[in-house]
Amino acid sequence: MHTKTFVAVAVGLGLVTLSACGSTNDGGADSKTVTLVSHDSWAVSKNVLKDFEKQSGYTVRVLKDGDAGQAVNKAILTKDNPQGDVFFGVDNTLLSRALDNGLFQSYQPKDYDRIEPEYRDGTSGHQVTPIDTGDICVNYDKAYFERHRLAPPQTFDDLVEPRYKNLLVTENAATSSPGLGFLLGTAAKYGDAGWSAYWKKLKANGVKVVDGWEQAYDEEFSGSAGGRKAGGDRPLVVSYASSPPAEVVYADPKPATAPTGVAAGTCFRQIEYAGLLSGARNSAGGKAFLDFLTGKEFQEDMPLNMFVYPVRTDAAVPQEFEKYGPRAKDPETMAPDRIAADRDQWVKSWTSLVLN
Repeated sequence: MHTKTFVAVAVGLGLVTLSACGSTNDGGADSKTVTLVSHDSWAVSKNVLKDFEKQSGYTVRVLKDGDAGQAVNKAILTKDNPQGDVFFGVDNTLLSRALDNGLFQSYQPKDYDRIEPEYRDGTSGHQVTPIDTGDICVNYDKAYFERHRLAPPQTFDDLVEPRYKNLLVTENAATSSPGLGFLLGTAAKYGDAGWSAYWKKLKANGVKVVDGWEQAYDEEFSGSAGGRKAGGDRPLVVSYASSPPAEVVYADPKPATAPTGVAAGTCFRQIEYAGLLSGARNSAGGKAFLDFLTGKEFQEDMPLNMFVYPVRTDAAVPQEFEKYGPRAKDPETMAPDRIAADRDQWVKSWTSLVLN
């Protein structure tokens, strides 16, 4: 979940090796290297990761595999010969696909009981553990709407009004986690009978669909730092409620207020999980790393690195995060079993309706 390219700029893309003590032998169960497979927005403060490495004796190796949807699909394809030991970044929109494909083995981290009960739904077998939460929402470019003396949209219904024609860019629901979350938000809002009619209106109103979050936010959205430099011309984008604080934190100089806002009536609650991969070569190290992910130090480090909320009951959230990216008060939600039952058909119908 999570505001992607700000993190990519901060920590770099591709294969990142972060080492402390211990050998770097990758093979065998006695390896002192733990390999984490994740999406591109994985980030952690160096001192926090070094604390884990020093205390555990394991060296952490991070392999990034693109957008969350791409990373999950690749993990499923390589499950019999996994790239690593722990996978971080499967969310509630794709959870059943990972579980149905036997991607994870059961493990209950030692601080599991510190996780908010509402986020544990669907994890009773402990194949995955909730790590963070956030909200997928439409973001708007404040300057654009001020220039045009136009009130920004606030609800799903607003987005299909003629005054917002050709302004919205979203991600492909078949390939992107936020794109899928936005689709599920409309399904939760309008139900089986109404969501496709809504998307017909959205298509008629000029919604643009691109493959992933990075392209949508950095290249198409006029309100991002990247969009402003690259000339993005869409002032509405499907992103996260936590994107505005990221725009502030990474700006130099920092503005007094966020240059982007959130359409509060377009949000869908996302939960991200991590799990021990079924074929993990270093399961002991993987378990130790899952303990670390649910620990208070990492949970309190997450907000200003990955722009998500912790799931621990006792984890504090930074003041800047609360100020510029308040949690959505009434987001759309959907039970994991309903997502599991209907997701693939919704995506198939959406693809036929919107992309053809």
